Amino acid sequence: MFGEIQAKCVELYFEVPFDSNMNRTKNRPLVRGQISPLHAVSFAVACGVPGVALLTLAVNPLTGFLGALNILLYTCCYTPLKRLSISNTWVGAVVGAIPPSWAGLRPQERWSRWQFPHFNALSWNLREDYSRGGYRMMSVTHPAMCKRVALRHSVGLIGLSTVAPVLDVTTWTFPVISLPINLYISLLAFRFYRKGDRNSARKLFFCSLWHLPMLLLLALTCKKPRRDRDAPAPNPATTLPV
Repeated sequence: MFGEIQAKCVELYFEVPFDSNMNRTKNRPLVRGQISPLHAVSFAVACGVPGVALLTLAVNPLTGFLGALNILLYTCCYTPLKRLSISNTWVGAVVGAIPPSWAGLRPQERWSRWQFPHFNALSWNLREDYSRGGYRMMSVTHPAMCKRVALRHSVGLIGLSTVAPVLDVTTWTFPVISLPINLYISLLAFRFYRKGDRNSARKLFFCSLWHLPMLLLLALTCKKPRRDRDAPAPNPATTLPV
């Protein structure tokens, strides 16, 4: 959480000149001068440094490293790429798919977050704004690809849910009970692909807001028990030599 706050503050600091050209961002505190750049950067450092240190000391070094890596990817790769290439969305997806908790939790809980149905639908209705700001989003430079990618990743969620029990993450109940919501978001993505209008994009976006929490909740409900924790303790009477 601290790392995400730090990364976002730094992003807003770098994008003040561009945010001022966009309707959705022109009222941000840094753009309006309500917060000084020094305060923004100081707050970012005050959140990022102790956040990474806490993850390193309280969880494990790998978790701290992933937290620092996420900050680096977000601020030094994703943010500048937004004005250079549509690959920024893929880099942003990597940032979301490597939560620091991955290294601190059991294998059953190492779920990655997806981004494309959510962001592609969101950016579709903001194409004019992104264009004015000079951001090279898929919806601006490659509109057909934007719809295609959203559909492909929505359908891919069905395969991801089916692979979960194969990888011993969940029981086979999970692909069955998650199928309705995966089919629903795929249906909305297909309508977005076919129509490409504001209404279909809006419906897909709002579906993405509840779909992921629901999918994770179902996965948690159907998770397989950890064998080394749930296995019965050995009986001392059977292990001691006679």
